[in-house]
Amino acid sequence: ALAALAGGGDRRLRSWLVAGIALGAACFTAQPARFFTPALLLIVVFAFRRTLRRPALAALAALSLADLTYGDRQLWRGVAIGSVSGVVAAVAYDLFRLPFVFATAWGIDSMVPPLNLFKVFPAFGAMILGQTAAQTHYALAVHWTGWAYHFSNGMTFGVMFVAMLGEVTKSRWIWAVAMAAGLELGMLLTPYPHVFGIPVTAGFVAVTLAAHCIFGIVMGLAAHGMTSRWQIGEQSPGNPKPGA
Repeated sequence: ALAALAGGGDRRLRSWLVAGIALGAACFTAQPARFFTPALLLIVVFAFRRTLRRPALAALAALSLADLTYGDRQLWRGVAIGSVSGVVAAVAYDLFRLPFVFATAWGIDSMVPPLNLFKVFPAFGAMILGQTAAQTHYALAVHWTGWAYHFSNGMTFGVMFVAMLGEVTKSRWIWAVAMAAGLELGMLLTPYPHVFGIPVTAGFVAVTLAAHCIFGIVMGLAAHGMTSRWQIGEQSPGNPKPGA
């Protein structure tokens, strides 16, 4: 689908897709259990093989800052909208999961099934820091690293979403739910649960699918709201154009 879209799209659309997906996947592939991202990158590389002439596309953050200072700020706008909407969605995603994580501590385990949904975060941090993933006790730095990685995932998902859609209009934001459900499916179909010792029960699937749908809804609505308030050609609040 991406290859077909690239073949018929204009130059700006191709640039947005390559840059957004490249940066988003660069962070996401740090999680080795999700193997579908390299496949996505291969599709992108094949679709844009004539335009991928230098590795600068992976430096979307630097390009965005350059666009903010010297360009028309369209790339900056898209990255800003995607980043904020992704982080906000990640917060909503985790808030929904709190009752399941603390069901026993809060005394609601008779109504809410206890699920250790945050157990993977310190493992992520340990892997990033070059330590053994499975530990009986994780240092504070490991926890902070794992949580930072988690929220960076949300941010890059937002960037990828905005990059793929361009303008997140009222009729398009719902695609964020489809994207989030696809992420859930990808998690279930990869060795992710086995690697981290997560029992894939009906309850686990139901809760995580609902959490991903909430992530998608919040991300889509946040991106749509920011898109409608920050139109192309207008300046973001607090960021007047140089010389103005």
